[in-house]
Amino acid sequence: MREITASGQTVDEAVQSALEQLNTTKDQVKVEIIDEGKKGLLGLFGSKRAFVKVTLAKNKIEETTEYLKKIITNMNIEAEITVTVTGNHVNFELSGENIAVLIGKRGQTLNALQHLLHLAINKDGKQFYTVSLDAEGYRQRRKDTLESLAAKMADKAVRMNKKVALEPMPSFERKIIHAALQSKKGINTYSDGVEPHRHIVIKP
Repeated sequence: MREITASGQTVDEAVQSALEQLNTTKDQVKVEIIDEGKKGLLGLFGSKRAFVKVTLAKNKIEETTEYLKKIITNMNIEAEITVTVTGNHVNFELSGENIAVLIGKRGQTLNALQHLLHLAINKDGKQFYTVSLDAEGYRQRRKDTLESLAAKMADKAVRMNKKVALEPMPSFERKIIHAALQSKKGINTYSDGVEPHRHIVIKP
């Protein structure tokens, strides 16, 4: 966290000087007035400069990236993190050796880490971010697998003319199934159960 003390003829001038030195804007900093200063006689004699302490606010994305690095290091895994920000969505991409450990069975470890990042980045509640965490393109492979599973289970439901329940999945994976079967005729999909056991039911 960077902070500097700056001075000026007025508080506003001192703040402006600090912002220029930090190369930032007022909404990204915390300002503490040390001395308001005073205007001298005729603006000259006995004047006293204003002093302010300006602290650069923590960047939530950088903070969350550091948090993720710490978790990975504690798991004794070396991984590179690439961060992409689109509006209020932050995507963290992991790459490196032993990445399978970070993915876990059916992406369970990856999903748990993604949930932790979502909580970490939104903990102060000032600005809301959505988060996705991927590792070596796992999400796309999982999406392909889920879409293939959806088609297979939908055919089974129609063939047997009875409901088919899928295994419990996180909400973003259930959305993939719903979307994959949205336009398929002759079947209906809905979610059933309570988290973390909520699952999709495919019904003819």
